[in-house]
Amino acid sequence: MTSDSPVRGIDHVGITVPDLEAATAFFVQALGAKVLYDTLAKGQPPQEGEDLERRLRFLRGSSIRAMRLLRLGNGPSLELFEYAAPEQRPPARPNDFGLQHFAVYVEDMDAALARFQAAGGEVFSRPHELPPLEQGPGNAFCYARAPWGTVIEFISYPSPQPYENQTALRRWKPPQRD
Repeated sequence: MTSDSPVRGIDHVGITVPDLEAATAFFVQALGAKVLYDTLAKGQPPQEGEDLERRLRFLRGSSIRAMRLLRLGNGPSLELFEYAAPEQRPPARPNDFGLQHFAVYVEDMDAALARFQAAGGEVFSRPHELPPLEQGPGNAFCYARAPWGTVIEFISYPSPQPYENQTALRRWKPPQRD
């Protein structure tokens, strides 16, 4: 199948965190993330000023204190940002406009959720069966929240899904681990 879109896929998801080191430790412990590099290490001069405020639509007086890229399994990276700003709000709730969560594919839902909780995350409920066009044995999802409020969905769909009978297109799924 060919496409006229220049987009190849999602490269990374950016997340603002209150403490870069604590968030990194959480993602390493909870999701097995690995640190790739620091774009702006703590202790370096912050990125700030009118040009940055204009480019990123920051509130006046905001600055980036630290940035780090994490590798998360076989999918997009996570880019963590620690900002200083005159006014910061908690993350959006799923019913608010804007990016509301990211999802991680897991082989073992119970083990993944236990690891997430042990790292300090909050699991909202027990895993639920996926909706009708995604249902199948073992196909499930569960929402959870990182300690600073970012919502993360855990999802697994080892069985064929009913939508596959309606289209030749398939959703992207991380490859099996060796």
